Amino acid sequence: MCARLFARSVQITFASYNIRKAIGLDRRRNPDRILAVLKEIDADVVALQEADRRFGARASVLPLAAIDEHTHYRPVQLGGRPDSIGWHGNAVLVRRDISVDAAEAVALPTLEPRGAVRVDLRVAGRAVRLVGMHLDLSGLRRRQQVRAVLHHLAGQMPECPTVLLGDMNEWSRHGGCFREFAHGWRLLAPGRSFPSRRPVAQLDRIVISPEWQVEQAGVHHSALASVGSDHLPVFARLNLPKI
Repeated sequence: MCARLFARSVQITFASYNIRKAIGLDRRRNPDRILAVLKEIDADVVALQEADRRFGARASVLPLAAIDEHTHYRPVQLGGRPDSIGWHGNAVLVRRDISVDAAEAVALPTLEPRGAVRVDLRVAGRAVRLVGMHLDLSGLRRRQQVRAVLHHLAGQMPECPTVLLGDMNEWSRHGGCFREFAHGWRLLAPGRSFPSRRPVAQLDRIVISPEWQVEQAGVHHSALASVGSDHLPVFARLNLPKI
């Protein structure tokens, strides 16, 4: 449950990464490479897209043992399949010192296997809400999906600082589905993240509620990230002021 109880500032780095089922531009499935990129980013909270295999048991493409052994993260449990870390490929990793108050899948109107997940966190005593998402290729469907996410958030009480992030598949910088955000939501543009080798589009975006101050936002470029997936990771370093 979210509650404003503590009077100290908190800085949190959020990242979003469509890992393409760990299949790189070399056509090799290489989970270790994805884990190495996550270590490079060194975020506190990471929203992943395409984190599970699409068929069968929907097992995570990042082995749970490898996440535990080689990173400082733990996957947020969403109550799905035992070998999966996500829902329709959407997963959230958090540092082990961050507690999870609640987590659930968010149903989206779709004809494709798309989805979103909501996670309520407590970071250094401050309550924070996050939605990771992977939106549709259809512009009309994307707008419907953003409305569904906002409707879901409107039903979560009490309110608390919120971050929405993921592969939004929106080529427009400010139009399209982004027109659905109003009433104080702030759309960040970390930079061009797709395709990873020569990025031309800002498909991976971050949207924040009014409480946040932005310290930095950007795209993570590295030799590993340029071949690990067809998307580059994006990140935002955000600060919650004292209350």
